[in-house]
Amino acid sequence: MSTLGRHILAEFYECDAQVLNNVEQIEMNMKRAALECGATIVSSTFHAFNPHGVSGVVVIAESHLAIHTWPEYGYAAVDVFTCGETVDPAVANEALKEYLGAGKVISTEVRRGELNGQRVIQHKPAIAI
Repeated sequence: MSTLGRHILAEFYECDAQVLNNVEQIEMNMKRAALECGATIVSSTFHAFNPHGVSGVVVIAESHLAIHTWPEYGYAAVDVFTCGETVDPAVANEALKEYLGAGKVISTEVRRGELNGQRVIQHKPAIAI
């Protein structure tokens, strides 16, 4: 069955609290994960909460990577959604496990846009960085 994209929803437990509370490090790690999985970064925005926690998104030509952290629980919720055949969201998910120091990860992959036999047109990113 043809699909337009793959969406990994991941629960990261037992993470390094200092990493989870560092907005610059979270943004760098999310961008690194995007590049490692073969994505083309378009833009990003991240926010540090007071007293703790970070939320952010990396917009990629192939969709997005998003995160919200709870350092006080050593927990992060992560979405990696990619379209096309050239980008592998599982690679980004594995990279983030390492970067966040997660002891446990529970993830679910959802096939998005199941087309029941229709041919999926592959688009190439037209974004120049």
